[in-house]
Amino acid sequence: MKRLTILMATAAVAAAAHGAPAAQAAGVEVLSEEFADLAGLAGWDSINRSIPPGAGWFQGDARVFPARAGASGSYAAASALSAADGVGVVDNWLITPLLALSGLTTLSFYTNRELLDGVDDLIEVRFGAGNGTDAAGFDTLLATIRGDCGFAGEWRQYSARLTVEGEGRFAFRYLGDAATLGYVGLDTVQVVTALPEPGGVLLLASGLGLLGLMRRREP
Repeated sequence: MKRLTILMATAAVAAAAHGAPAAQAAGVEVLSEEFADLAGLAGWDSINRSIPPGAGWFQGDARVFPARAGASGSYAAASALSAADGVGVVDNWLITPLLALSGLTTLSFYTNRELLDGVDDLIEVRFGAGNGTDAAGFDTLLATIRGDCGFAGEWRQYSARLTVEGEGRFAFRYLGDAATLGYVGLDTVQVVTALPEPGGVLLLASGLGLLGLMRRREP
């Protein structure tokens, strides 16, 4: 089993709607996904733990809003119908493939939502070591993006940086009371990890944490 090490630090979401682009970790891109064909994704998992379960993550609907780039429906989407008939508790996960990470790692992605009265969409972004799909394994919360905290009805980019040595997966979790949810989109997920040091990586600390989290509007 590979050893996982993450540098402890504090996370914060930038409050400004306009900000400088997030600095990316220098290294190699280990994931780049535009969701042109959600059903054909290799290594991704879509797990719906809603009660009662309804639709999982699905191909974006251009009639609600188009993708940020490429074909109009090329993004992943989830809605209140994650719970059957839009009634119940939503807990709907989209999980990346297993990634080999080495040092400073940057996750970046775009989100959007349909603006509706009385709707307070919520997405959590989490990280977990290893190849599991059990919710308990994704015990590092990287971001909480919700309607009452600036989750705008347009494509915006978020990014998180963490130091990891080992294998892991990122998860996007759409959750809440179905009566308070609407429709969200996820696009352009990228992960860049540092190149391994010759002769090994210096293990800075053990545990779990986050170097930084920031958001910027798409240029």
